[in-house]
Amino acid sequence: MAKKKKKSIDSLAHMTELVLPNDTNTLNDLMGGRLLHWMDIASAISAQKHSNRIVVTASVDNVSFSKGIKLGNVVTLKAQVTRAFNSSMEVYIEVEAEDIPNGTKFKSNEAFYTFVAVDQSGIPIDVAELIPETKKEIELYEGALRRRQLRLVLGKRMKAEDATELKSIFKLD
Repeated sequence: MAKKKKKSIDSLAHMTELVLPNDTNTLNDLMGGRLLHWMDIASAISAQKHSNRIVVTASVDNVSFSKGIKLGNVVTLKAQVTRAFNSSMEVYIEVEAEDIPNGTKFKSNEAFYTFVAVDQSGIPIDVAELIPETKKEIELYEGALRRRQLRLVLGKRMKAEDATELKSIFKLD
């Protein structure tokens, strides 16, 4: 039976949060752990929309904090599945902060999350393939296999010599 296919746009998830005092550290900046929590939720929603299944977080790649988000800022998180493998999906998430009174917006963070779709017993289950359409979606889709192989090598779940996509980047053949 052929695997189902879904468009990338169908997995798009938006989430908006207001940074309140309980979300901040003593410098009135959004706590990193709170932001990671929000990013995990928005990314999980995207993965669930793609798979129509319960999903569990498998990994988070390279989250860096480029600019602090302040008390009172509005945070918008945009997440979208970039590629589906067997039971796993890579999700790209972008975080933007807005200081409404000052009329300023800035990109604060971006990251790649990986989720695994599971059945009611927690057993991994196959997901639909992804159909990228826009230039950005195609670019993210094409890079997903390299990022996946890097995650697997770093997690000691794949031998470096078996990471063919990574070898082609570094011309190690």
